[in-house]
Amino acid sequence: MGRPATVTINLDALRHNYQIAQQLSSINKAGIMAVVKADAYSHGATACATALADIASGFAVACIEEALELRVAGIRQPILLLEGFFEPTELDKIDQYRLDTVIHHQYQLDALAAHPLDHPVRVWLKMDSGMGRVGFAPGEYRRAWEQLNSLPGVKDIVLMSHFACADEANSEHTQQQLTTFNTHTSDLPGQRSLCNSAAVVTLPEARSDWNRPGLLLYGVSPFGQPHNIEQMIQPVMELSSAIISIKTIPAGSSVGYGSQWTAQQPTRIGVVAIGYADGYPRHAINGTPVLINGHRAPLVGRVSMDMLTVDLTDLPHVQIGDRAVLWGADLSISEVAQMANTIPYQLLCNLNRVPVHYQGALMTDFADLGQALV
Repeated sequence: MGRPATVTINLDALRHNYQIAQQLSSINKAGIMAVVKADAYSHGATACATALADIASGFAVACIEEALELRVAGIRQPILLLEGFFEPTELDKIDQYRLDTVIHHQYQLDALAAHPLDHPVRVWLKMDSGMGRVGFAPGEYRRAWEQLNSLPGVKDIVLMSHFACADEANSEHTQQQLTTFNTHTSDLPGQRSLCNSAAVVTLPEARSDWNRPGLLLYGVSPFGQPHNIEQMIQPVMELSSAIISIKTIPAGSSVGYGSQWTAQQPTRIGVVAIGYADGYPRHAINGTPVLINGHRAPLVGRVSMDMLTVDLTDLPHVQIGDRAVLWGADLSISEVAQMANTIPYQLLCNLNRVPVHYQGALMTDFADLGQALV
């Protein structure tokens, strides 16, 4: 079997979470553009898109390489390039593979105007309504829309923006962004797209023709504070390994690099075969929970490249080979992220070298959940 570190992906849970997002979006009869960039946040873009292919409205990726991977795998739904294209030569692939593209800058607009296409493309025209990254300024947006609308190679224009603070309750900045977007698009025709995961859950006034959930699909709350969405979604990923060594050290002995943790009493130490080279956060602090046979054991000592250590003193029956869960259905990745002073997105995207196993892909029925979440 080899090294016991394993990622298990529950595709039934993925479908469950997609339908939660769909229930919320159906309040406005919106489409769901499932975000599967960064290899579906390390869940496997091809596997996840295939599992959702019969129910998803479309998929969103960061770049053309990610889009072509899905097309080669047989995904036929609309695929959106969230950063658009980086060079005009990519327009040939956008044309050939019938991809949607974001336009967020004048250089992209000019390249599209100069590049003949065999098939008209759907463009998602991005406004920088307050995120401060990419997108046309509100005062430039109408001119960009008019230029796009005049191009014979453009079949539809989706009006788009992105929230900076949707995960913060009652954010004034989010309301300002929404007002800015609505003010500058009020009389422009076309579908609209604003909502990321957090906005899908908490901003019914922003749900529109297309919503773009990402983290929510993978069963992770997009909020830094407890929220009832956590009771309704299911974690898709479990990261696990096993105990490979157990020893009892005397009081005064230290564990790990830098000797940053010292035993105050005789302590039973278990070593788990996983470390920061696998994506477990090196800066997880002492006391970060690890589930050993379903029971919490505190992390002690600094996380190493390939191993970490836990205090098994209160778990005398644990043996070598017993299972260790680093995050999953019974241990929230959000809790681990908080103990490491980071966010779940980073933990997911940092996973490396751990073999991935998939299970399930079944349909589940849901009651209407919209009002319960608002």
